[in-house]
Amino acid sequence: MRQQRGAVIGRDSVVREVADALCATDAAARVLLVTAGAGMGKTAVVEQARRAAARAGAAVVRLGWEGDGAEDTADALVIAAGCGLVLADPDNCLLRLPTAQRTRLGAAAREGGVSGLAAFSNALATAARRLPFALVVDGVERMPRHIAEALSPLLRILRPHGVPVVMAGRPQPATDPGRAQLTAAADRVLVLPPLRPDDVAALVDSHVARRFGRPAEPALTNAVSRALGTLAGNPRAVVSVLDALDPQDLLELDGLMCLMRAEKHLRLTVEEAFLLGFGRPHAPPYPALVEAAIVTACVLDHADVHVDDAFRMTPSAGARALEHTLDRLITDRILTADPQGRLSFAVPALAASLRTLPIRRDVQGNSARYVAQLADKLGAEATGRGYPRLADRVAASGARLEDDLAVPLLLAAAREDARTNWPRSARAYAAALHRLPPQDPRTPGVLHEASSLSLRHGDHDGLLALGEPLLALQDTQHPEFTAYTAYTAYTAYADEAEEADDADEAEKPAGLQNVAAAWAWAALHEHRAPGTDDIHPRSGEVADRFPAAAGLMALGGLYGIGPLMSRPTRVIRLTPDTDPGHRPAPLPSPGELHLVAAAVGSHTELSRARQNLSPDAIADQALDRLRHAAAYADLAGALAAVLGDRYTAAPDGIAVQYGGMVRDYLAGNWGAALAAARRIEVRSRTHGTAGVPHLPRALAAEIHCTRGEIAHATEWLGLVPDTLTHPLVARARLAVRYWSGRTEEALEEAWHDAQQARKSGRLAGVERLLLRILSLAALHDRPQTVQQAMEELETLHEEAVTPMTHEVLLLARGIAHEDADSALIAHRSIQRRGDVHLSVISGLCLTHIADDPRRRLTEAMHNAHTLGLGRSFRTAVTRAAQRRDIPVPRLRQGHAKLTELDIRLVRMVSDGATNRQIATELACSHKTVEQRLTRLFQRTGSRSRAELAAAWLNGGLSRPGTAPTPPRPGTHPAGTSPRTRADPH
Repeated sequence: MRQQRGAVIGRDSVVREVADALCATDAAARVLLVTAGAGMGKTAVVEQARRAAARAGAAVVRLGWEGDGAEDTADALVIAAGCGLVLADPDNCLLRLPTAQRTRLGAAAREGGVSGLAAFSNALATAARRLPFALVVDGVERMPRHIAEALSPLLRILRPHGVPVVMAGRPQPATDPGRAQLTAAADRVLVLPPLRPDDVAALVDSHVARRFGRPAEPALTNAVSRALGTLAGNPRAVVSVLDALDPQDLLELDGLMCLMRAEKHLRLTVEEAFLLGFGRPHAPPYPALVEAAIVTACVLDHADVHVDDAFRMTPSAGARALEHTLDRLITDRILTADPQGRLSFAVPALAASLRTLPIRRDVQGNSARYVAQLADKLGAEATGRGYPRLADRVAASGARLEDDLAVPLLLAAAREDARTNWPRSARAYAAALHRLPPQDPRTPGVLHEASSLSLRHGDHDGLLALGEPLLALQDTQHPEFTAYTAYTAYTAYADEAEEADDADEAEKPAGLQNVAAAWAWAALHEHRAPGTDDIHPRSGEVADRFPAAAGLMALGGLYGIGPLMSRPTRVIRLTPDTDPGHRPAPLPSPGELHLVAAAVGSHTELSRARQNLSPDAIADQALDRLRHAAAYADLAGALAAVLGDRYTAAPDGIAVQYGGMVRDYLAGNWGAALAAARRIEVRSRTHGTAGVPHLPRALAAEIHCTRGEIAHATEWLGLVPDTLTHPLVARARLAVRYWSGRTEEALEEAWHDAQQARKSGRLAGVERLLLRILSLAALHDRPQTVQQAMEELETLHEEAVTPMTHEVLLLARGIAHEDADSALIAHRSIQRRGDVHLSVISGLCLTHIADDPRRRLTEAMHNAHTLGLGRSFRTAVTRAAQRRDIPVPRLRQGHAKLTELDIRLVRMVSDGATNRQIATELACSHKTVEQRLTRLFQRTGSRSRAELAAAWLNGGLSRPGTAPTPPRPGTHPAGTSPRTRADPH
């Protein structure tokens, strides 16, 4: 009953309604029809309601028919009537009837024909007067017609005797008279709606935990729902997709199971695919409708399919049959067609299932023959211009089409689609380059066209795919692209950036330099570092061979993407994209590149880089955003601050996703930040063009460590190589070492990391590392280390002069010297800038030294509650409250929305159920119950099961507010005072 128990999730109200109907064995008895499509959980709902009614004391028997399995019910009293009906009593309720009554019922059942049906009906009615009971009839859509015709008069006979009847089945067409009578006999029809998104999430979570031992990551639920399309709320479909997953399709991160399989490959099991997609099982040889669906699914895997294309590629003799089949597939809502005539599956997971089945037709061969005939008639280029969507078919045809025909067709289609359908255009360019030999004189131009297109649209995959043909072309040593000595006359990088205006007059190389720079742009955004990428071993060759790429790749080391690289003495000023109708390409100029690089260094370097740009090139606010992004090695944020509207990148690229993770981290939305880290990690392991995301791993480790989740923090940090020395990584290492009990090692290594960052010129972000060193030294009473850290911070601020270094310096004075005024200025600046974690640290500092400690502690606790901080923070709060002799505020997040599963969990806790009892009821593991309770405690602000139950019973979960606990004793540890320095951790 695993699937049945799972399907009941989200059906509590329906189960209660059906159970109430089964218990109404009196004048209020009615006939209730529960109906919904296949897989919606009708049987599970009725069975759960039957059990609930039985627990309430009702007698419920099942009425079926011969052949539906009712007679096979184990340990049940079964009475087979001569008219084909079968009465099954799973709870043996009828044993309470007198022996004579049971004998008459059995004798009536043995009679056949119409008289037997009447006798059986009357015997049941007589039994109902002696022992009130209810009838359950399941699967009425499978019921033979003669059984349906026999059931209708039985219902009419039982109605006056107060026998409630619950029927369950799929909706049936009105043309079926027997089943139409059953529908008409129902006093009420209860239609099961699709599960709500929250209930789908609960079902996925429960099923994944049962199969793999850990709950599901929310992104897995979203992927399953998208793959199911119109079946997204169907419980059976959800479970089927999850059952099709193998252990290698999932990866455990943060104690959650993350999806490693591409979403397009999520599929229904074959048995459920036929049942849910076509309404009934099928076996080979498949009927024409299924065969057509299989062919369409295979073609859609690599190309757009239009209704017109399908007719054009079919011999005239089969066109009429194909038209009828496509009409059926669309009418049955298996396929959908958009206004442009593009076909797609309403349930993508059904298409993925169909693609696993054998196909008897040569789809690629048919496509190749059609394309070849059309090209012979119109010419290859004319065919590409007139029918650009055929490019995908040409690419899939492979060797079936000659290169002399395929290449001009693909190029013509790519150019035709460039403005209206750029993804298909990019695929056509890639297919053409795959066929073009490096020696072909068209290759350089095609590379430039393809890179310009992908660059304008942020197509990282398309740009990175150009690496191999780019290097192959360079290997052929085209004369116009191998004279590297000619490049020394071009724009100087960094220190020589002031010569940029003179270099504008120099001859600029087109072609490969632009392609190489575009490739480097995409590689940076996917965190691919030359020389350290085992998956893409030739990545370093692009930077080595092309100076235009070297300047961009050198930027990666400054922003934590691979090791630090020496900056090239010169870079190439690239030819701008002047294609009419397009905005300028997002590649930075040498001056802009210098500005992004200078943001990680000193104020002097940054000012000099800004002076080399026009006065209105970057506003002060954009410059602040640039320095803020540099502090967290947010390359996407830094480039966006400098380029403005010109910046374009793939939203699912690692750099852009990491930028969103940093914003969530600063805003205090740490759950979203960790979800981004998991998405990035999955992308790095499953996406062929992705690099290694060390910075997201380090930031995730810091979040977990700050929350007190040391095991998760250690796992994330273990993925970061020891050779990476970025300040952000050093912060994470300091936190993990300290909370693992290695205080001396933590401080020593942190000092070393800070000094290394200073020596390498990476000043951005060092201030937070020094603040942590200072705060830990103050906590452990090391005045010499505190003073040393203060001096380093003062020197750093003199060099960097950023808002962040100023805030940290003021806050450090508050911690080290109990300077309340400085700490308050820092606190207000931090709040304006929007750094929730740092505001918690400054709030705790003010709790120790300010004149209004209660207000500051309450504020810090509000922010800490948002972050989900754990035991270490509560310890610091308790220490601060004791030293200032104030109560610890009790906060409750009253506006938290509880799902139906949350409410069930709270009710069971309120009823005193143990974790094991809850696990049994919810059909999940004991560990899963503990994790759900922990999350529920965090969301509701409750600290124990008793508080959670009390809040539920008195309605406190919906009333936000704070309630101070009684003041703690005002005793202080020996040698301390209420104004002792704060522990920011």
